Amino acid sequence: MRVAGAAKLVVAVAVFLLTFYVISQVFEIKMDSSLGNLFATKPPRYKCGISKACPEKHFAFKMASGAANVVGPKICLEDNVLMSGVKNNVGRGINVALANGKTGEVLDTKYFDMWGGDVAPFIEFLKAIQDGTIVLMGTYDDGATKLNDEARRLIAELGSTSITNLGFRDNWVFCGGKGIKTKSPFEQHIKNNKDTNKYEGWPEVVEMEGCIPQKQD
Repeated sequence: MRVAGAAKLVVAVAVFLLTFYVISQVFEIKMDSSLGNLFATKPPRYKCGISKACPEKHFAFKMASGAANVVGPKICLEDNVLMSGVKNNVGRGINVALANGKTGEVLDTKYFDMWGGDVAPFIEFLKAIQDGTIVLMGTYDDGATKLNDEARRLIAELGSTSITNLGFRDNWVFCGGKGIKTKSPFEQHIKNNKDTNKYEGWPEVVEMEGCIPQKQD
């Protein structure tokens, strides 16, 4: 009886030790996991989702042209989406967002149909832009058919280089400003070419991001 009792005691102790070991291992794993989560650092997110932070006295922006005639363009400035399909304020043609060059505050958003519309309202809109205004433009479907020399000249005066060559269903994004003294470095343009188009009848989407210098007094 004593031998049997001793054996039971040994087994009980062994089970206790094994249970204690298992619990301690599980607890240690959980602790390691919790500490790992505690000290893990998330990658930083910058305004508009751009790849790096802008320096002081600069506005962050990111924009994309439309995709074929299905998905509209998107324009973001200082983490504020100014135009997009979700906001339901984009349309066929050239989409334009205006912002205050000193504060980054949005002033206006409009789109002008350059396939079935009239270029005259677009020209009047361009002429009315005030000095010091940030101008962001992106095409959707076709942004060129109704453009005439006057409209192209007015856009070129905002700093665009590619506007003179913008053709039927080309994809184009541009960021410039009224009163700019040089050509803008913020412009992307892809020609509509049936041999290289990503979509049938349209080239791939063009995207662009950057930091716009704040207008100084």
